[in-house]
Amino acid sequence: MSEPIAAPVRTRITLEETVPPAPAPPRLLVLACGALASEILHFIKINGWEHMTLACLPARLHNTPERIAPELETRLLNLADRYDRVLIGYADCGTGGRLDSLIERWENVERLPGAHCYEFYATTPLFTELHEAEYGTFYLTDFLARHFDRLVWESLGLDRHPQLRDLYFGNYRRLVYLSQFDDPGLLERAGKAADRLGLEFHHRRVGLGDLGGSLERFAGSAAG
Repeated sequence: MSEPIAAPVRTRITLEETVPPAPAPPRLLVLACGALASEILHFIKINGWEHMTLACLPARLHNTPERIAPELETRLLNLADRYDRVLIGYADCGTGGRLDSLIERWENVERLPGAHCYEFYATTPLFTELHEAEYGTFYLTDFLARHFDRLVWESLGLDRHPQLRDLYFGNYRRLVYLSQFDDPGLLERAGKAADRLGLEFHHRRVGLGDLGGSLERFAGSAAG
């Protein structure tokens, strides 16, 4: 008499065992000027970029642009290895190419396009038009209009030595306020800033310009 054949062993296969886990999203760092903090955080929030971290340098560095690249280098040495990609949240910003020279030494680092934040807010065609219409133009953004006293008036010593106004702004003819959001209070502040500097006032509502697109391309290229 033959031995009975044992029933086959059934193995329960769960979904977790058959579907590989999703890869972790790339670790992204935006190392930016403090003047862009609220706008960058706005895009991070509305896009749900939870894997994107923002770190900022003081906005007052714009008054000493020769310090921007060294300060960024210090931050990169401390932070860059922790992230897959790093976006420098500056345009050239008066560094005279020093920022690009710094970035060339890092494989995972890039920066925002353009010469200044005014350019990527206004977009290059409009900024070129404004610049060519009047070379002697001083620009404000929402951030600079909000902090004009601290970052311009007091930082340049005009609160203590108002006679320096002609030295700093004697070659300027107009102030153009490039606003990001509709804020009557900031519009009024920008107008008063133009009066204090003795400049003709102009307002252009430009929104966030190319900033959002640059951040989206950064997030997309890093993910790819």
